[in-house]
Amino acid sequence: MNRHIVLGMALVAALAAAAPAGATGRVVARGAHVRADGGVAAGHVAGFRGPEGAAGVHGRRTVTDGQGDARTASAGAWRGPRGSTAARAGETTRNADGSMQHQSGFHAHGANGGDVTSQGSAYRNTDGTRGFDRQTDATRANGASYAGTTTGATGQGITHTSDVTTAKGNTYNGSTTVTKDGVTHTGSCANAAGETIPCR
Repeated sequence: MNRHIVLGMALVAALAAAAPAGATGRVVARGAHVRADGGVAAGHVAGFRGPEGAAGVHGRRTVTDGQGDARTASAGAWRGPRGSTAARAGETTRNADGSMQHQSGFHAHGANGGDVTSQGSAYRNTDGTRGFDRQTDATRANGASYAGTTTGATGQGITHTSDVTTAKGNTYNGSTTVTKDGVTHTGSCANAAGETIPCR
């Protein structure tokens, strides 16, 4: 799991523990200062504690160097009143030469036992070419699951692949690619014994 997400979840636990039982409220802090290189560093953090154990915290920090380079990082985590949790973190770097890099991740756990995790990245080169990728995995308490990957790049189109398993053990594996020339799709399904079955 992304280290920023782990940190955010730890912050939520600390926030909940620090507040008196039954207390609710919100706190926000922010600040900025000029750096020696002519850039600026600015950030903020906000946290809350709600009824029935709900709590959350989120922070963002941006740093520039006065030469056109900038980096922004953020992280946050939340806990619902019935035990669900979620956390997200991301970082984006923009360079003076026009290039860019981004990465982010998300994780959520439902009170009923389901989980969702998603991580991805994107980039832009100095010549304007771009690309991205994203991986998402989800599970349900009944054993059903989903795993999907989406990738794309300048001149290569976009491809999405997915693997799905139902609570009964049936599976679907598919891939779809979209380019300027059209759409290509393949897919197959099988039962719990591994025997091919029609996809519906």
